[in-house]
Amino acid sequence: MNKSYKDLINKVNVAKDGNIWGHGMNSEQFSDEQLVGQRLMVGFDGTTLTRDLKYLIDTVRVGGIILFSRNIRDPEQLTRLCRSAQDHALICGQPPLFIAVDQEGGKVARLRSPFTEFEGNPSMRNESDAVSFSTITARDLKGVGINMNMAPVLDVAFADIDSIMAERSFGQDPDWTARMGRVVIDYLQKNGIMAVAKHFPGIGRTTLDSHIDRPCLDTMPEKLMRADMVPFTAAINHDVAGIMLSHIVYEKIDDTWPASLSPLIAAELLRKKLGYNGVVLTDDLDMGAVKKYYSIETAVTQIMAADIDQALICHRSPDIEAAVEKMSSILHDKPGMRKRAQASVKRILALKASYLDGA
Repeated sequence: MNKSYKDLINKVNVAKDGNIWGHGMNSEQFSDEQLVGQRLMVGFDGTTLTRDLKYLIDTVRVGGIILFSRNIRDPEQLTRLCRSAQDHALICGQPPLFIAVDQEGGKVARLRSPFTEFEGNPSMRNESDAVSFSTITARDLKGVGINMNMAPVLDVAFADIDSIMAERSFGQDPDWTARMGRVVIDYLQKNGIMAVAKHFPGIGRTTLDSHIDRPCLDTMPEKLMRADMVPFTAAINHDVAGIMLSHIVYEKIDDTWPASLSPLIAAELLRKKLGYNGVVLTDDLDMGAVKKYYSIETAVTQIMAADIDQALICHRSPDIEAAVEKMSSILHDKPGMRKRAQASVKRILALKASYLDGA
């Protein structure tokens, strides 16, 4: 725990048991506002603790923030930003924040030089490469106060498909992808960075970009289980901190909703069939695959029905407030949803307690 955080702890009213969470940080005691806010991870504008970022933390009570190039200038600035955001959450009596970034290496890496740059998953030739990437990346992220990496990509870019993930995948072999993914997960997490495996149940078969449109796959579930989901099963067995859902419609599983909004995929397949009890996140709800087809109100309604823990809204817009309003109304109008929301926030708090006790 750094000195700054210790000093702040001494200035706030902590719980009687000495728990630094303070202020009754138990999901069963959370207000509706806290139950809603913890289930949001949001993007924001600026490179400092702006008035709006304070508002997202102290009023919306978001559970996490995600950083993009627009938020990053240099290591010193980024350290100040992360520290001031965590300090503000603590002063406001909120749990520590997830502070996430997409740092896959290669094509998708928000932190560039002077941070360590890697060529990306396709360039990894052996486990030693994966160990090096995840160990050094964890050091870089933790050094500035980032605690969650939206990696590894576990999508399999099959040889006979012009896969949209070819430049981001470990390759064409599910077993090799599983092996490399396990190493990245293990070495990120043993070095204090939560790993988020993506994009369940696999988008390596798609050729359309879900940032722009909504891909649909008619692959049989059995085939997905034997190939696409092999790396995710390995990630679950290695206690991956989080799993991100894709925005793809898997027509043979759920022909109505994309995975990120689907109770059949999130609750039935991922949680019940595969036994995953960790934190489940959506991909960015601002992407075309969702935003072009569904209102934010419809999206968060589905997310709550599917027991998905966190919704990502990666751009600062009125959608954040609209999501809060809709989620709050669901908690008010549907009493049965409160226990489900509490269970979701309990998973979030448990993960935070494991990694962020002292932020």
